[in-house]
Amino acid sequence: MKKVYLYFLITFICSSAALPVFAQVKPGPKNAAVLNTYQDSLLKYSKTMFTATGNIQRFDQNAKFIKMLVAALKTPGSFNFGFDSLKTISIIGSPDRAFRIFSWYIPTEEGTYRFFGTIQMATANGQLKLYPLIDDTEHFTDTNMVTTNKQWFGARYYEIIPLIAGGQKAAYALLGWKGNNTKTSKKVIDILSFNENAAIFGKPIFEGPKNSPVKSRIVFEYNRQNTMTLRLDKKEQLIAFDHLAPIDSTMTGNFEYYASDSSFDAYRLVGNKLKLIENIELNNDPNSLDEFYIDPKRKDIPVTKKF
Repeated sequence: MKKVYLYFLITFICSSAALPVFAQVKPGPKNAAVLNTYQDSLLKYSKTMFTATGNIQRFDQNAKFIKMLVAALKTPGSFNFGFDSLKTISIIGSPDRAFRIFSWYIPTEEGTYRFFGTIQMATANGQLKLYPLIDDTEHFTDTNMVTTNKQWFGARYYEIIPLIAGGQKAAYALLGWKGNNTKTSKKVIDILSFNENAAIFGKPIFEGPKNSPVKSRIVFEYNRQNTMTLRLDKKEQLIAFDHLAPIDSTMTGNFEYYASDSSFDAYRLVGNKLKLIENIELNNDPNSLDEFYIDPKRKDIPVTKKF
């Protein structure tokens, strides 16, 4: 079932990538009406793919959502259409307006999550260009792997942070919620860059304490009943986050017992590296808007927290 579904996802998204569509042009009244009609249908599918009974029905509704989303993005002007009604789908644009990311997840009956998404580029010639995001988390033997969009460490992203370093290709830090299972949740800082044919995830730029290995992405794991702050502090230009620790030293490495110890660490861009700074002070109240967990047994419609 998984192989068939991945083929379905790649076929629908990739087959549309070369279609000539003026994606960055604002939609005219006619196209705006078309996009609003698509949005209504997408809203229906986005609700039922969370609340349908059983995994098969949820993934079936998700497949219909993907097909409809790709059709909508073929519409001229779609890049500038907000799809604001889709509250359970994260849609965030890069500050330089080079691209935007659609990302979401499906909760399974087993209490786990499968993530989905696509990157829509703002192309110079107006052609629609999409990079499908294929969740391949289960095959990650090392979270420091550098991969493409077809081997994605899936997450629901809520912030894009441009990283600017002299002489370097454009790269972006992505902050995302990753869910996990019935015991723990995860958050991630991933690095996104592009080559001619793919979106690249991961880059060895995270420097930790002295003599520790450089990392390509940062993954936090903690007790699912707790929350974790992970956000950009714009004033200090830091990626700030809760310091996670076990409730007891005997629980070290058992992330079911990890939570914030009320201190904060951060990464700051220094040269072409993100360097760890420990025990920082946050001037603003920490924003712990965190959990996107949806109990698969719930029948009510999820409401996404906004950042």
